[in-house]
Amino acid sequence: MSIPAVVLVGGLGTRLRPLTDVTRKDMLPLVDRPQLAYTFEHLRRFGVRKAIVSCGYLPTQIQEYFGNRYGELELEYRIEEEPLGTGGAIRFAADGIDGPFFALNGDSLRETDLDALVAFHGESGGRGTILLTPVEDPSRYGLVRLHDDGRVQSFLEKPKPEEIDTNLINAGLYVLEPDVLDLIPPGRAVSIEREVFPRLVDEGALSGICLPGYWLDIGTPDAYLQAHRDVLERNFVSDLGERLGGDYTLVEEGAHVDPAARLVPPVFVGAGAVVEAGARLGSLAVIGAGARIGAGVEIDSSVVAAGARIGAGTTVVGSIVGEQAEVGAGCQIRRLSVVGPGAKVGEGNMLDHGIRIAAGETIPPDALTFS
Repeated sequence: MSIPAVVLVGGLGTRLRPLTDVTRKDMLPLVDRPQLAYTFEHLRRFGVRKAIVSCGYLPTQIQEYFGNRYGELELEYRIEEEPLGTGGAIRFAADGIDGPFFALNGDSLRETDLDALVAFHGESGGRGTILLTPVEDPSRYGLVRLHDDGRVQSFLEKPKPEEIDTNLINAGLYVLEPDVLDLIPPGRAVSIEREVFPRLVDEGALSGICLPGYWLDIGTPDAYLQAHRDVLERNFVSDLGERLGGDYTLVEEGAHVDPAARLVPPVFVGAGAVVEAGARLGSLAVIGAGARIGAGVEIDSSVVAAGARIGAGTTVVGSIVGEQAEVGAGCQIRRLSVVGPGAKVGEGNMLDHGIRIAAGETIPPDALTFS
């Protein structure tokens, strides 16, 4: 596929703090690589050869990691001096594109047949096409109603229960014709969803299609953990999923797992990590590169990020420990608790009920207890 892609990366990720206090949302690690890498891999698998990345907040984190290429995918960066909204950012990044192009949000995880999306767009004869995805709880989202021929009929924001007649939402991936850019005023913040798409609907020039695939908005700690589970369980196509293999277990080169430790798949142990005797990892455990897991530690349905240290006898269940964080011996961390990057939690603490420890914070021994 020869059409280029414009990738919008906001990066603030306020609902994921403290994980995003020092790292962009789309650059948070997802198993062994930044979340944004999965978006690039998806584009690359369908033959996209050029992606223009529009970003403002902490752009150097993306540039320094990816450089100007990600495999066969050429990367170009357009840096916003001030936030331009989705429409303004697309116009800013797509300047000079003279044919149809993808525009997509880079902070969601998705997998679908991009060839089928482009083919449908061409058949519809319109100026834009939205990829749609079904959701279990439509009341939480803005909904997209379609005519029988696939043209968008209307958008329904914050629907009342009696108004819900579809479960389709905008998946944040579009195919656009270059003349759509003429509808976006330059130099100011513009929402393509609220200001541009309604005009295309009035013209009958905007279509939508629901294709088989995967979609997840990684905007909360719960969703962040779900994304890791879905990668480990190979619920969508990814480069890492192929490496996990049929036993759903990957211990990277340079990691040391004591023979007396137990790994329960699916599980990932990053390069240089150390897992001591008696530790039990999994199921659904991710141990980042260079992390150290002490004797008798239990990690279940959790992420322990790169360089973190977990003291002997500690239990981490359904929670996240950030990069370079330290957790002392005999702690319990459970139920969507988050230890921020570089934080230090002394021994004997109990973190529960979604408590979040700020990046760099220090918690003395035996200071937190939940009944």
